[in-house]
Amino acid sequence: MNKADFPILKEMVHQRPLVYLDNAATSQKPQAVIDAITEAYTHWNSNIHRGVHHLSQVATKHHEEARQAVATFIGAKSSDEIIFTKGTTDSLNALAFSFGETFIQEGDEILVSAVEHHSNIVPWQMLCERKKAVLRHIPLRKDLTLDMEAFKGLLNEKTKLVSVAHVSNVLGIINPVEDIIRLAHERGIPVCIDGAQSVPHMPVNVQALDCDFLAFSGHKMYGPTGIGVLYGKREWLEKLTPHEGGGEMINHVRWSGTTYNELPYKFEAGTPNFVGSYALNKALEYMQTIGFEAIEAHERELTEYCESQLAAIKGVHIYAAGQPKAGVISFNVYASGNLIHPFDIGTLLDQQGVAVRTGHHCAEPLIDELGVPGTVRVSFGLYNDKADIDAFIAALKKAVVILS
Repeated sequence: MNKADFPILKEMVHQRPLVYLDNAATSQKPQAVIDAITEAYTHWNSNIHRGVHHLSQVATKHHEEARQAVATFIGAKSSDEIIFTKGTTDSLNALAFSFGETFIQEGDEILVSAVEHHSNIVPWQMLCERKKAVLRHIPLRKDLTLDMEAFKGLLNEKTKLVSVAHVSNVLGIINPVEDIIRLAHERGIPVCIDGAQSVPHMPVNVQALDCDFLAFSGHKMYGPTGIGVLYGKREWLEKLTPHEGGGEMINHVRWSGTTYNELPYKFEAGTPNFVGSYALNKALEYMQTIGFEAIEAHERELTEYCESQLAAIKGVHIYAAGQPKAGVISFNVYASGNLIHPFDIGTLLDQQGVAVRTGHHCAEPLIDELGVPGTVRVSFGLYNDKADIDAFIAALKKAVVILS
């Protein structure tokens, strides 16, 4: 876990060394990923799959090697089950449209959870509006974990898909996706897992989970922006209607109609982000060099240490305190019984060089349930250390004194 591998961590913010604790929003990039982007544009930039010339062949080779690397990384049966997208949001939108056009009828139900990011709510709302279907959600228990008894009661003959976050981007809680998948499959219902906050922090094997779909982003796992993945079991992907049309995803185009390409290209209209896929592969290699056992242990230690330090500060309220978390802690601060606005906390932390996230974290229904305008969120990456947490805690204490 070498900070020196990440050039941006040498930056100064307001004349203070940068302490970056906003990894749930996006992670920083190691030099190997940055170099990969430069290499691609410098030496073999060319559109893939369509060219017989050397540059196109090299670019195609790197792109398809990245697809295979992703398949191996998440334990997919075949690289044909890996669709490259722009990110988790794009993946979920693609699935919502394709699945909806293929399978959803008036009165059908889609089931999500109360902790979802907007990316796993809004596309399904749009689908339900379009198809006159119904969106339902798994409620929370008092400890902010999913109410699994309620979940069982929500499953019925009208439920056509369950789509849930593996890890809450607000609470950091690891949801019981194994149980969710098992219970849904007992009724023949497919399950999509939003892996945006899990795939970067823990081993995720789609065959072991037996999930039908998985969505995640490159930029949250030390890769570039603009590249993501939608995994789908072959038997589902073959049935789904493509969500976009144009080059790459076609087999033949005639005025009488179009036939679609084979998997996975059927879902990849237009010029793919072959530079992004190459750089994502370098990010995967970087993570695998460290190993998930080391990454998980390191981030768990940081999370527990930070939560214990926060709990010792008067007026701090930690959401889902004591629950096992995947590198995310949300909290608020109260002075004389009154909430100190999280934006004010975040602003004063920034002035001390500490980057955190404040607000509703694109999860407004959950924040509304918590009864606050937002929270302060700290989130960890493999390059963070206890010195970062100590700097954050010292800065927070100063901010609380000023704002109390």
